[in-house]
Amino acid sequence: MGSRFFGLTPNYKFQVYQEIHDLVYYGNGGFIYSEVYIMPIHIRRYHIKKINDLHEKRNEEEERAMNTSKQNMKSIPATPNMSRT
Repeated sequence: MGSRFFGLTPNYKFQVYQEIHDLVYYGNGGFIYSEVYIMPIHIRRYHIKKINDLHEKRNEEEERAMNTSKQNMKSIPATPNMSRT
C-alpha cells in the first residue's frame, strides 16, 4: 500500500466514527450525526469527556446506594418462622 500522507489511516477513521457514534448515541438526542461529523475535534472530545464523567459519577452514586442498602439489610433482624407444620 502506498503512502497515506494526505489521507486518514483506517484506524483514525474508525476512531472518528466511534466518537461520532458515542456522541449521537449517548448524547440522548442532543446531537445529530451531521452536526457531530463537522464538529471540531476538540469540541467533540470535550462533549465525550463530559458524558463519560457523568456516567462515572452515576455509577459511583449507584454503588454507594447499593452498599448503603446492603448495610441496612444486615441490621434488620430476621422475623421468626411462624408457619405450622
